[in-house]
Amino acid sequence: MDFSQDVILENNRVLLRPLAATDFEILQSVAFEPELWQYTLTRADDRISLAAYIAAAMHGRDLQQRYPFLIIDKDTDRVAGSTSYYNINAEEARLSIGYTWVGTDFQRTGLNRAAKYLLFRHAFEALACERVELETDSHNQKSRDAMRRMGATEEGVLRSHRYTQGGRRRDTVIFSVIKPEWNVLRQGAFREFDNRESA
Repeated sequence: MDFSQDVILENNRVLLRPLAATDFEILQSVAFEPELWQYTLTRADDRISLAAYIAAAMHGRDLQQRYPFLIIDKDTDRVAGSTSYYNINAEEARLSIGYTWVGTDFQRTGLNRAAKYLLFRHAFEALACERVELETDSHNQKSRDAMRRMGATEEGVLRSHRYTQGGRRRDTVIFSVIKPEWNVLRQGAFREFDNRESA
């Protein structure tokens, strides 16, 4: 993956563009909802923590460890949140999708699924990945259900895997999609977005 390139992914439902430091002001309209951050490793629900979140995301890109995107809802022309590629391993042809959050106004509207479609498609078809991973806190049932609905396979639980907010050790649930499954998923769980591609 070329981290110096500005990757823009788009269909009729959502636009993903590289996150920028200048997005601080517009992200405040959706980030300052405490419930969004209940199960995340860090929080971004006030000005200080949001600035730190954006700085960490940009630093991850500089280190070629993370590629953060801004999520824009094309139905309303509003900023909805952020998501990232990370754990990018070109030699092993795999990466992870995560650091994903969208404001409550955009949840259960199909926006997250539209964004995931673009990220999966780019990973498998442009970056030649063989495997895409997703992970979540074992307590985050909403996230686990969303991953299952997208057709990702739950592979197991990494016990006491990472420190999270307040110093708690969380159990992490790992999901994945592998390349042979992609064509089935794009014609199934992601069919509405695959058929609505922008030219």
